[in-house]
Amino acid sequence: MEKIRVGVVGLGHRGRHMARLVQDAFDHCATVVAACDSDPVLWHETQWLQQKPMKEILPNAVFYENYIEMLDHCKIDIVMVETGADVHASFCIEALNRNMDVFSDIPSVANLKEADALWKAEQASKGKLMTGANPNEWGFINALVDLYQKGLLGKPYYMEAEYIHSSLNTVESKELTVHSPWRKLLCPIRYCTHSLGPLLRIMEEDLRYVVCMGTGNHFDDDSQKDNMSAALFQTESGVTIRLLRNGKCRAGIGSHSYRVFGTKGYYERLDSRGAQYPAVTRFRSDDLYGAHDFTILPSGMMANEYIYNPKASGHGGADYALMDHMFTAYLNGDAEYPISLREGLRMTLPGIFAEESSKRKGERLRMTYPWDSDWSTEF
Repeated sequence: MEKIRVGVVGLGHRGRHMARLVQDAFDHCATVVAACDSDPVLWHETQWLQQKPMKEILPNAVFYENYIEMLDHCKIDIVMVETGADVHASFCIEALNRNMDVFSDIPSVANLKEADALWKAEQASKGKLMTGANPNEWGFINALVDLYQKGLLGKPYYMEAEYIHSSLNTVESKELTVHSPWRKLLCPIRYCTHSLGPLLRIMEEDLRYVVCMGTGNHFDDDSQKDNMSAALFQTESGVTIRLLRNGKCRAGIGSHSYRVFGTKGYYERLDSRGAQYPAVTRFRSDDLYGAHDFTILPSGMMANEYIYNPKASGHGGADYALMDHMFTAYLNGDAEYPISLREGLRMTLPGIFAEESSKRKGERLRMTYPWDSDWSTEF
């Protein structure tokens, strides 16, 4: 079998990790044939959390400093866009214009005009896009979807999510800021995809309305203006999601928590609250015998199907799951990837509208999407 030929653009910490994952865990079906970054040091010299340079880790790959040259001169089946979180769209569009498939990290776009251009590019292309939303692949999120599909939660009517990141006193947080400088610049609520993506898996409706407010900056540094942002999103039928996002804080707690209130049950995933209170997943249901009280689910980040796979790694195995599902869909010739561009925009655009609401001191805004008849690139 001919292997899937993968090219990666962006050799920051995330790009290096994903390229290594493809090369090490999927060598049976894929190979990295090209890598691109405007900074050649990231290819030729050893970087953070590496034992040797990327040129030795990816011996079969050709390095390019120019992205267009890589696309035009190298035969590539799938382009992995691993650039900074605010500069994904243009790289995806260039690949789609050449009828190449694309794997793009989230957020999918940085503004409404990019959303319009990216949507049109995929519509016109023979290639298709896979959204790299790794939180959608976590085991405890799969458990939530299973409970919902079995009718044990009923219809969700109110949900909560929090993504509390970069607590001050951790070495990892300080290193991430150094190696991911976009974290200082991106408004917290714009990075909402880790929170909304999993919840949208149990919602057929798109989010339509948003109100958002920010706290301002309470640290003596050059980080984003709002250390924290709080948003309320709502669908046309009234399903409401409250989201709390931050850039910096002093909490020292786990990053990702979710709560789902349904007409027949309740689900929660509470991340760790310091070393004394580990993460826990619980639910209760009116429709399951014995589950009228809280029931603890043994669901962690790793999806059940990968628990005994020694190669499953990256964000609790979620990165491996993304690659596994994408390569399987590619080899099967599926019409679209498991997490499509549409799903990526469903979880990305609400953050852009929320930031605009925050700038307007909490004004309630109506959200539209490129597939809507009233879609507009203006607020």
